[in-house]
Amino acid sequence: MEIKIIFDKNSLNGGYSTGWGISYLVNNNILFDTGEDWQYLSNNFRIMGVDISNIEKVVISHNHWDHANGLWELLNSRQGLEVFVCSGFGREFRDKVNKLNGKLEEVNKIRKLDENIFVTGEITGEYKSKYMPEQAMVLQTDNGISVLTGCAHPGIVDMLYLVKRHFPNKRMYFVGGGFHLMDKHREEIENVVNGFKELGVQKVGPSHCTGDYAESMFKKHYGNNFINLKVGRVIEV
Repeated sequence: MEIKIIFDKNSLNGGYSTGWGISYLVNNNILFDTGEDWQYLSNNFRIMGVDISNIEKVVISHNHWDHANGLWELLNSRQGLEVFVCSGFGREFRDKVNKLNGKLEEVNKIRKLDENIFVTGEITGEYKSKYMPEQAMVLQTDNGISVLTGCAHPGIVDMLYLVKRHFPNKRMYFVGGGFHLMDKHREEIENVVNGFKELGVQKVGPSHCTGDYAESMFKKHYGNNFINLKVGRVIEV
């Protein structure tokens, strides 16, 4: 299964737009998050040769500007897109999707989007002492289970254990995206890395809000199985 890195903080070369937030395209037809700005997103689509008319579904991990801001112009360009959100996103977000003729789908538990592609549905998280619902994308291949996360506000290890409960007989192959460890202490980061090891995660791609120190720790422990999620890169899971 193919994942194209459409938007993130680093890129393969200077032609791509980079910034805060993420956007990953799965199998050319399901977009996970939309980054901080449509202009950045559309520039990278163009360079990577992505035809947005092939995008059928959009998953928004959580209701933060750096994960959802590119959605609105995308809906203007591709009216009728299915948009999968958590019910806790709030009425304003839902109304805006509906106003732009998106087909809003609220997901509260694990749900199949396409062959071997799932979303976890709403997981309870917290950001700055406020409720922050979030969901992750789950991909099932011959290699095992791969998980894409936006910021992992509910706790990345807790989210992975939830996924594991739904797929108990599958190994954890790849986990990538934002792990939100940039403001965590060394001991807490080490516990997260150990949690990945205990879960048997084979490959990692920490990015976005994971933080430089946490990324270096993952790289130290995973070596050649550490994957840089740079804009313009295409990975197979």
